[in-house]
Amino acid sequence: MAGPGNNPEDNKKEQLMKIPIVKLEEVAVTTGEEGEDVLLDLKAEFYRFYKEGNQWKERGVGTVKLLKAQRKWKNSSFLPMTSVQEHAGNEKSCVWHATDFSKGGLFCIQFISIENCKVFKESG
Repeated sequence: MAGPGNNPEDNKKEQLMKIPIVKLEEVAVTTGEEGEDVLLDLKAEFYRFYKEGNQWKERGVGTVKLLKAQRKWKNSSFLPMTSVQEHAGNEKSCVWHATDFSKGGLFCIQFISIENCKVFKESG
């Protein structure tokens, strides 16, 4: 007959609960967006066009943000010669030519609605 202190389940729980060997200190986490105002925050999918295979490949899904730094010298934007255009055949998408960390390319961003795409084009 098992009493209140003789429950085998309690013994298993005690064996699993261990005191940590190392004490971790809290660390401040920064996003890189501190000191910046969010001008635009929209859910979108990001694509890159690959000539080999002649196709678009998804490169990410999430939120696209346009940020404005509170210090003027820190602001950067699309280059003046960058032209964001509507993607032919899809009113929810925009395309542009740009250079990323490795080479130039054709990029596309697709929003969940036509209204979000218009807001993006007007704010850039």
